[in-house]
Amino acid sequence: MDVTPPASATAPGPVPLPEPRRLGALSRLAPEPMKVVLNWGRRYSLWVFNFGLACCAIEFIAASMARHDFIRLGVIPFAPGPRQADLMIVSGTVTDKMAPAVKRLYEQMPEPKYVISFGACSNCGGPYWDSYSVTKGVDQIIPVDVYVPGCPPRPEALLQGILKLQEKIARESLGERYGVTAGPSAAALQSGLTPPPAPPAAAADEREGDR
Repeated sequence: MDVTPPASATAPGPVPLPEPRRLGALSRLAPEPMKVVLNWGRRYSLWVFNFGLACCAIEFIAASMARHDFIRLGVIPFAPGPRQADLMIVSGTVTDKMAPAVKRLYEQMPEPKYVISFGACSNCGGPYWDSYSVTKGVDQIIPVDVYVPGCPPRPEALLQGILKLQEKIARESLGERYGVTAGPSAAALQSGLTPPPAPPAAAADEREGDR
């Protein structure tokens, strides 16, 4: 009696595993789980560079004190300078005179870096939005990740903004954040524009040709 099992009942061969996805410039070395580890480290080690400009800065200081204590969230307040900071919190009214200083200090921060706009004045100019000397929001000069509304916001609002930023960091991909993307072509930028008028010399030549 033949007891050989049918071919369909034999043990299946080894199933080839899919190649793990890789990321970033170190694609030959860093597997996909490394993104989770790197994001986890950035999420809970945010050195804050406080750019307090008006009354919202008092609420930021209150959030860093013992009553609220945002250091328990992995946020280290008062970085020694922009070159040691990961997170800039702009709190207060940004004027046109102060805007270049905000931009210069932001550019001195190392990548990856994040910005929280804290309060109505830094969000959109607040009650001074129609002033001749007030910038209509800090996002006019630097990119903003999280907006915290209020005039002024309470410290609890800043804690929620930090939690929202940490959620964003946890799911971000640095390849997408800093990847090189092709910009629009010169033809696309010039489409729909009115052509410039002819120079005076060419116009004079055309008049003489008509004669």
